[in-house]
Formats: sequence, C-alpha cells, structure tokens
Amino acid sequence: MSYKPKTVIEPFKIKMVEPLPLLSEEQRATAIKKAHYNLFSLDAQDVTFDLLTDSGTSAMSATQWAGIMIGDESYAGSQSFRKFESTVQEITGLKHVIPTHQGRSAEDLLMKALICEGDAVLGNTHFDTTRANILSAGARAIDLPSPEVKNTGAFAPFKGNMDLDRLAAQLEKNNSSIALVIMTVTNNSIGGQPVSMENLKAVRLLTQKYNIPLFLDVARFAENAYFIKLREPGYEEKSVPSIVQEMFSYADGALMSAKKDAFANIGGFLAVNSDSLAEKVRSLMVITEGFPTYGGLAGRDMEALAIGLREIQEEHYLQYRLRSVAYFGEGIEQAGIPVVKPFGGHAIYLDAAKALPHIPPHEFPGQALSVALYERIGIRGVEIGTVMMGYRDPESGEEHPADLELVRLAMPRRVYTQSHVDYMIEMLSQLVPELPALKGYKFTYQPPLLRHFTARFAPL
Repeated sequence: MSYKPKTVIEPFKIKMVEPLPLLSEEQRATAIKKAHYNLFSLDAQDVTFDLLTDSGTSAMSATQWAGIMIGDESYAGSQSFRKFESTVQEITGLKHVIPTHQGRSAEDLLMKALICEGDAVLGNTHFDTTRANILSAGARAIDLPSPEVKNTGAFAPFKGNMDLDRLAAQLEKNNSSIALVIMTVTNNSIGGQPVSMENLKAVRLLTQKYNIPLFLDVARFAENAYFIKLREPGYEEKSVPSIVQEMFSYADGALMSAKKDAFANIGGFLAVNSDSLAEKVRSLMVITEGFPTYGGLAGRDMEALAIGLREIQEEHYLQYRLRSVAYFGEGIEQAGIPVVKPFGGHAIYLDAAKALPHIPPHEFPGQALSVALYERIGIRGVEIGTVMMGYRDPESGEEHPADLELVRLAMPRRVYTQSHVDYMIEMLSQLVPELPALKGYKFTYQPPLLRHFTARFAPL
C-alpha cells in the first residue's frame, strides 16, 4: 500500500544552529531610529527574522561545505574553476563562462560591453541593480511587464511574462537603438512571478527578427522551471533539468547572481555564446574583477557554487521551497494583510498600497509598513515601491512614483522553520489593527542611484 502524506516536509535535517537575536520593542525602536529608518542600515544583531533578501543568506549543504575544503586557490586555471565552468556549460548550454563576485558585477560587465550612450534595454521588469547599471552606462531601462501585474490580488499563472504587444511595438519603432532584451526569471520586482516557456519562445522569435540579443537574468532559474512544470500544459511530466535546458536554449546569454538559487554566500557569472563578446568582457573584467578564471571569487566559492547549481534542481527540494513560501503567504493573507497573488517562489510580497490606503506614494507606504514590521515584530523586509523603483526628477524635484507599492519578505533557503513562520504570522495578525494609524516617511538624504540602500528617512 502506498501512503500519500498531505504534509510537505523539509527534505533535509539540521546539522548546525545559530541563536536568534531577541530584542524588545523598545530596543528595536531605538535601533531603527539610529539607522535613520532604513532597514538596510540596521545591524544584523538587531534583527530577529531577516527577510531583507534571499541573496547570500541560504544555508549551504554538507556537500557544499565539503567542497569548500578542496577548493583550488590557484590564481589562473584552477580546477575549481574548471568544475564550475563545466557545470554552468552543462546546465545552460552556453559556451563561455565568466565568473564574477556577484550578479551586479555581471550586469556591469555586460552593459559596458554592449551598450552605447543613448541606447535602450528592454525587460519584463528590470530589478534595482540591473536598472542602475543600465542608467550608469548612459542607456534607458524600459519595463514591459504583463498587464496582469496591475491586479495584485488576481491569480494568473505567469504574471512574470513580457508584454508581447508592447515588445513588438518597441522593436519595430526603435530597433536601431535597442542594445539587448533581458528576461528576469522569476520576475522579482513584481512579486517573484514566473515566466512561461511560451512567453520565452515568443520573445526569442521577436528578438531574432530584429537581430537583438536576448539575455536571461537567472538568479532564480530553478524556481521558474518548477513553476513551468506545475502550471504550463505539456511540461507536467518533464524533469526540472530538461525544462531548465529548454529555457536557456532560447537565450544568447545569461547572467546570474548565484547567491540565490545556488545556495551560496557569494558569487555569480556571465555566460555567452559569442566569442567576440566573451573576449570583450574578459578584457574589461581584469581591470576590476580579477583574472578571467576566478573573477573575484575564491576557488572554494566556485566549488560550492558548482554543487549548489545541481542541488537546486532537485524536485523534492523545489516542492518544499514553493510550498513553504506559499504557507507563509496563506497565513499572512488570513491575518488580514493584502498580498500579491499567486505567491512567488522566493518571497511573499505585501501590497502596501492596499494595506495603507491613507498613505500616498510620495509618503512611501512601503517604507512605513517595512518599519512597522521591524519595530513591532523584529522582521526585516524590503520596500519595493516608490523608494526603490521610483525616482526624483533632478531638475523639478518632483517624485515619480512606482507602479506598485510592495514590501518583500524574502525567505532564505533552508534557514527558518515552520514554527518561525507560524510565530511571524501570529504577530502580523496583531499588527493589522494598527495599520490605519501608521504614518508616512520623507527623505532626509538620498543618493542619485540605488537610493534605497543608503537613503535616510524621517517619519512624518
């Protein structure tokens, strides 16, 4: 007889533990004030549940730690690089593998190699560092998300898709000035939403028509592949590795912050098929990143990355990952806080505009909700709204709001248990009655790029 359990268990056991900082509400109020109400400026020792990001915060496996012990630290041509290179080549099918210390370095190298001032880069939605690197290179970052993202509470299986009609119009009108197209899988900025294989194929056909390179930002490629398996007709019986390989087959190149889906604490890569582009990138990287076979990484890091890139494709793990994130989202929704639906693969996104309708975008409702989560509960999340995705006109001083006002609660992989999640849900339900009394925030300092990292705020 075959038993079919309803409970999805963690497909791992815990081998090492780390104590959680447990602060009083008064201590947290002092800490956030000292940090100028910017969650990025908090010390980790003052945070109980660190959901700021899933980048570099995962728990590595015993196999990854064992790999670290055999890292080859040779300056040039190390065996650890060769293992990393062959793993990325096998997974992506791309010819040239260029290691970088993290994803934004790969973005920087790609933009410097491909972009001329005045160009445009199209995407399903550029994330913060991608957008900053495009702007820094003198180009424009144009977002073409699916129209379905506007209704945050509605279910649509692939809200991360590119708007094909708008993409076709942009390519037809401006193809001479479009340097490349980037598809982010999963689409982080609009709720960690997946991209369908059908949409990838269609984008590929359009970019080929105008001879424009298509790149994938694949920080969470395995989560996207598993969503395809679960939601897209024709892929139910396919393995995750085979879905992954098909995804990559539609791209001219890929860039990855491997601090996400590869479980590692540092690292990334840029992979391309073009010999000339690879040569140009390598000539650029030696100035700041290091020799092309280590790219700012230690050999031990590349060992851990090579192992993690295989581990992430295990379906038992992916089933647990998506279900545990959804469990968190269901609990938050039941507690009475509006969330982006369907739930993403790596995070739950709170809809701050709906939760705090009395706070207008220029008073940053996402920031207000983020600060309240920390002060009341000890949760460090991140605002993805007008602070991060909007901008201030340098001439008029006018604040241009973002399309969505969200707060992301990113779940580090293999770190928190169900009791941690249950506790956060319980405390969030107690916060709900206080939401109408929350006040907005104003800037007291903001830098010109990536302002959310170092900006300072004051409550209104």
